[in-house]
Amino acid sequence: MRQLITLSLLASVLILSCRPKAADQTPSAGEINPERFAVIGGAEMGGFMDDAFHDEGQEASLGNLLATQLQKVGLMDFIQPVVSSTIGCNTSGKSKLILGYKTDCLGATSLSPVRYSATGDQLVFSQPYTKEHQNFGIPELKVSSLWTSGYANENQYFSRVTPSPNSDKVASKFLSTNPTFFAMMLGVDDVLGYAKKGASVGEMTPVNGFSSNLTELVDSLTVKGAKGILATVPDISELPYFTTIPYNGLNLTADKAASLNQIFNPIGISFQVGPNPFIIEDPAIGGFGVRKMVEGECVLLAVPLDSVKCYQMGSVFPFRDEFVLTLNELDEIQTRISQYNAVISQLANDNGLALVDAYSFYKKLKSGMMYNGVNMSLTFVSGGAVSLDGLHLTPRGNALLANEFIRSINTKYNSTVPLLNATSYRGTRFP
Repeated sequence: MRQLITLSLLASVLILSCRPKAADQTPSAGEINPERFAVIGGAEMGGFMDDAFHDEGQEASLGNLLATQLQKVGLMDFIQPVVSSTIGCNTSGKSKLILGYKTDCLGATSLSPVRYSATGDQLVFSQPYTKEHQNFGIPELKVSSLWTSGYANENQYFSRVTPSPNSDKVASKFLSTNPTFFAMMLGVDDVLGYAKKGASVGEMTPVNGFSSNLTELVDSLTVKGAKGILATVPDISELPYFTTIPYNGLNLTADKAASLNQIFNPIGISFQVGPNPFIIEDPAIGGFGVRKMVEGECVLLAVPLDSVKCYQMGSVFPFRDEFVLTLNELDEIQTRISQYNAVISQLANDNGLALVDAYSFYKKLKSGMMYNGVNMSLTFVSGGAVSLDGLHLTPRGNALLANEFIRSINTKYNSTVPLLNATSYRGTRFP
């Protein structure tokens, strides 16, 4: 009996030793002055998620989550340009996405992203926010547009927060908050708009322009003694918008394979029963300008899936360039991201600023990240970290990213800003 008691006690000690130790550090600002905290960036910083701007998203924005924790070390107020809408709205006039049931062209009903309502809440844009605020998280904001006078005429998300749309510049409005501490996550939209169009429309911001615009903003902040944190740009091509539909998702029965072989065999393309690569337009190859996709290439979530299932898009009617990213296009995008990140890293180093490696964070999240017993990843819907637009993070994903910012701040500035409990924020909400 004595031996059993001894073993039981030993087991208890071992179990307790495996539990994570609770942090008992007193919150401290360290070397930063969080009195006037301001943020600038794109969708994550402002709280755009589920393909719309809405109140829940803003409450869980990266900017607001950071401010919540900085309030524990001296930040007094953090004002966001809030919208009073649970419906949400985007610049196409559509409401936010929710997970619901949808019947496809084959009559099959399954869970799928659907719109919360028939139309978006136009009050999001028709009722401008006129008060001073500290969150300049502007969806679709490019570094190339930071110093553009009248940028509000190009971007409705900025027009709703500026009283002088014909003259105001985003960078100038941000600098007018005179921050003592700032957080910046810029560069995503300098590549994302191009990638979302299948690299078929527009262009990415040239590196020289990216560098000069960002340098001017950072210099304008640090010359007044402000400290802050910069973030690198994630590899956006690994987001579920680009990775959910497999390149070989053309599943064929024997009769369909035979039918396609009759059409495509004369130009050297053949099909088999089961999974096959989709057919895409590619003028670069000459001849008929069509070919099979190869592993690593991306089909975008923008592709109309009913047209794929019932109307032979992706086979008889090849995917147009706007619906795919080829290996060459992906290489172009990833090279530009690498160049942007070199600029951002150098700016942080030259100015003694904290740097959060958002690029590596998203890489880890793609593989899957265990947090407080909950597994989260970039997998569409089930991963819980990316919202239903396949591009922007959920509240839980933003909380995980905010913790990366906080860790970098604490390391650089000898502070002890508390981390968030990411599991207290929602991931994907199921019906």
